[in-house]
Amino acid sequence: MNRLTVVLAILTFIGCAKPVFKSTWIKEKAPEHFITRYETSKGIFDIQVDRSASPHAVDRYYQLVKHHFYDHSIFYRVVPNFVAQYGSSDSLKINAWSKYKVYDEPVVNGNTKGTLSFARDGKDSRGTELFINLKDNPRLDTLKMSGVSGFPTFGHVIRGMDVVAMLYAGYGNSVFGKLDTLYINRAKFLAIFPKLDLIQKVYILKNKDQ
Repeated sequence: MNRLTVVLAILTFIGCAKPVFKSTWIKEKAPEHFITRYETSKGIFDIQVDRSASPHAVDRYYQLVKHHFYDHSIFYRVVPNFVAQYGSSDSLKINAWSKYKVYDEPVVNGNTKGTLSFARDGKDSRGTELFINLKDNPRLDTLKMSGVSGFPTFGHVIRGMDVVAMLYAGYGNSVFGKLDTLYINRAKFLAIFPKLDLIQKVYILKNKDQ
């Protein structure tokens, strides 16, 4: 294979590669109701989403799922009888999306078992990390962090809560001590926490309004 052929092959690959992020994606508006499917190392579960519960959050969630942000992500923090938290380990994707804020909204639906919410730690800080409540967590409805009250939920597991309940929870909060490693060296992080469950892919199963 000569040099020109190699260069053309590389350019073709680059041209066909999926973009990490496009700013036009954040303008996409979610349907009022839709279902997302998660294929994981423990099995499949589905989440039904309601835009009216938290419109800013649902639009961002829709954009992230539509553009495959959560494919190959990790349930990196599973705390028994509390939450299962997950997100991408791709720092390029995280940094690209995080430039665009998800503005704060009030809690409309409570943090009951099986509900979905973005994690956050202050004003307009919801970004890409999500959690599923493993039990009723009413204190998360009003918990104040840096002047912001509560965690708005916007979806709930309608199929496969037994799968969510089986996610490995043996490490609990101990992952926080090594969380930086997740974004620097995913393989090393998984070597430290080899039993963590993985997400193969997340996609929109159907629009309930259709």
